[in-house]
Amino acid sequence: MPCVRKDQDREQLEGELESGEYRALLRLLQSRHHFPNRFRSWGDVLTFMREGSSQDPRKDEVLRPLFLAHTEDRNPQWRTILLAIFWPGLKSICIQRRGWDLEFETLWGNAVWAFLQTVCRLDVAKRPDRLVQKIINDTLSRLRIDYERERKHSSREVSTDPELIEDMAGGGGEIDINAIDLRSKQETETNRFREHFQAGRIDETDFHLLVGTLVYGRLVRECGEEVGMTFQTAKKRRQRALAAIRRFEEGR
Repeated sequence: MPCVRKDQDREQLEGELESGEYRALLRLLQSRHHFPNRFRSWGDVLTFMREGSSQDPRKDEVLRPLFLAHTEDRNPQWRTILLAIFWPGLKSICIQRRGWDLEFETLWGNAVWAFLQTVCRLDVAKRPDRLVQKIINDTLSRLRIDYERERKHSSREVSTDPELIEDMAGGGGEIDINAIDLRSKQETETNRFREHFQAGRIDETDFHLLVGTLVYGRLVRECGEEVGMTFQTAKKRRQRALAAIRRFEEGR
C-alpha cells in the first residue's frame, strides 16, 4: 500500500536526522537562532510538533528559527528537517486530495515539490506566526495550481469528478487542518504501540488490536475477526496488552 511505503520512507528519513551531522545542526541552531534548548534531539522536535494543535503558538517558536537559518545559508539539510516535521501534513494533503492523480506516488512527489517551493519562498519577517497553517495552505495552493495547469495542457488522464474540478478551481477551500492534527495524533500513538511491539512487550497481534481499536476507533469484534479471534478472546488479549504497556510506562 502506498501509505505504508510512505511510513517506511518517513522512518528512514527520521533515522537520518539521528546522525552526528544533524545533531551538530541542532546545536548550531540553538546557539545562533534562539531555538528552544529543551530539545535534545530532532526526535524530540518531531514529537513536539506532531502533538497537540497545529495552531499552538509555541510551534512558531520552533519553525521561525528553522526558516531563519534556511534563509541565511540555504543549506538543503534544513529542508530535510522541515520535510520530516511536515511529513504528516503532506501525507494528509495527499490522502484528502488523492483524486487529483491516478498514481499516489506521483501525487506525493508533486506535493513534496510544492512544499519545497513554499519553504524556499517563505519570508518569516512578513509572516512570523501561524506558520504551520501558512505552509500547509500554500503547499496545497501550489499543488492545486500545478494540477489545474496540467489538466488544461496535458493529455494525461486525470479524474473529472465535478467536485474535484470545483476544488481545483478554488472552490474546495483550505486543507482540513483538524484532519492533519488528528492524523498526527494517530501517528504518534501508533508509533508508541510500535515501540512496545519492537521491544517485545506486546506481539504483532496485540499491536494490530491496539492500533485498530484505540487509534482508528474500530470495533474490537471486527479487529478480532481479522486475526481469527472471538470477541471475548480479542477483548481479553487487548486488556493484557494494555496492562503490560501500563506496567512498563508507570515503572519507567
